Amino acid sequence: MLFCHPQPESYHAELQSGRVSSALSSRDALAPFLKTEEARLRADSGARRPPFHYVLCAATSPAVKQQDETLTYLNQGQSYEIRMLNRKLVEYSDISSRYVKSIVRIVFHDRRLQYMEHQHLEGWRWNRPGDRILDIDVPLSVGILDPRSDPLHLNTIEFLWDPLKNASVFIQVHCISTEFTPRKHGGEKGVPFCLQVDSFTSNDQGEYVEHVHSSSCQVKVFKPKGADRKLKTDREKMEKKTPQDRDKYQLSHETTLLKECSQWPESLNLSSSSTPSPHLLPSSSPQDAQRWLQRHRFSPFSRLFFSFSGADLLRMSRADLIQICGPADGIRLFNTMKGRSVQPRLTLYVCQQQQSGAPAAMTPGGSDVYHALYLEERTLLNLLEKIAGLYSIAPQQITHIYRQKTTGIHVLVSDQVTSAI
Repeated sequence: MLFCHPQPESYHAELQSGRVSSALSSRDALAPFLKTEEARLRADSGARRPPFHYVLCAATSPAVKQQDETLTYLNQGQSYEIRMLNRKLVEYSDISSRYVKSIVRIVFHDRRLQYMEHQHLEGWRWNRPGDRILDIDVPLSVGILDPRSDPLHLNTIEFLWDPLKNASVFIQVHCISTEFTPRKHGGEKGVPFCLQVDSFTSNDQGEYVEHVHSSSCQVKVFKPKGADRKLKTDREKMEKKTPQDRDKYQLSHETTLLKECSQWPESLNLSSSSTPSPHLLPSSSPQDAQRWLQRHRFSPFSRLFFSFSGADLLRMSRADLIQICGPADGIRLFNTMKGRSVQPRLTLYVCQQQQSGAPAAMTPGGSDVYHALYLEERTLLNLLEKIAGLYSIAPQQITHIYRQKTTGIHVLVSDQVTSAI
């Protein structure tokens, strides 16, 4: 279902037969807030401008130094608008995809908390059953299609939108920054979050896997009305400073411009035309390393190791990984990287006897060929599964297993026999 609201003519450029009439008319049709943000974007990124432009309709804090990232305060549960514009609408009429898929997520900004992000989110889920960290306010949103919120990913929403038209999505953040701060004596400083938007276009099969743009901004979430009070306090502090001191801080803007950033690791396309190597190789690129981490259930650490190549990861010691990932995941990651498998508790050698009248198999030395079976458990079931896998048959087809002694007798194999071998 497509959710559309009437928009004023100045909100988007006029289209002729589904295409932009001209770059000049599109530029003139930009709303005032977009012209202001375009100037800010041009100042920040120079001549190069990203293909997409996202604006969070919330004021930035004036108490941030010039060299630091902007900081925006949000109220818990309040709907905030994110305005989206395809920059190609201004410069080009070439749109490669009918719709764009955007994924919005709230994650930790600090590297220290990213180490244990999965555990923190699971703890929040346990304490707030039935609630979401990030929600989409569909009735207020404009020009979006197929909005979704995955029940397994409480901090993520996604939707489609037409890049030939302006669109806006209203989001609500239901967690507050102090929920992830260790409780001490009250008045703890809340942790900052990262609000990130990843956008994708569709391929020939209609799958939205072609990454085109990512941008993010730093936010802090307060209890209702808390963000307004904090912003007012910051402005009062700045007014008390001298003009020379105020020059060291950023100007406060009524809207927040999301800046271009790297793609979020969990959004990477894990499909590959070739069969991926089961092992992490020194020659593996950072993208290959990300896929390897995803395949081996290390997704919570994908963002942490986002820029690491295979060689970078393989250089890390067991102690390094334990310190970064914790004892359990650190040991598992180390063993998986080094290709360490479970040591077999029993090794058996079996061969398939030739049926009477059948031609003899061509084997080295004219003798039967034996295959090794490595049992992790000394049980009949484990032996049965290994034999079935060796000869590509179903385990149910094997009714009995016998062990031939040197005297020529056959012993029915059971758990007791297997454990005594």
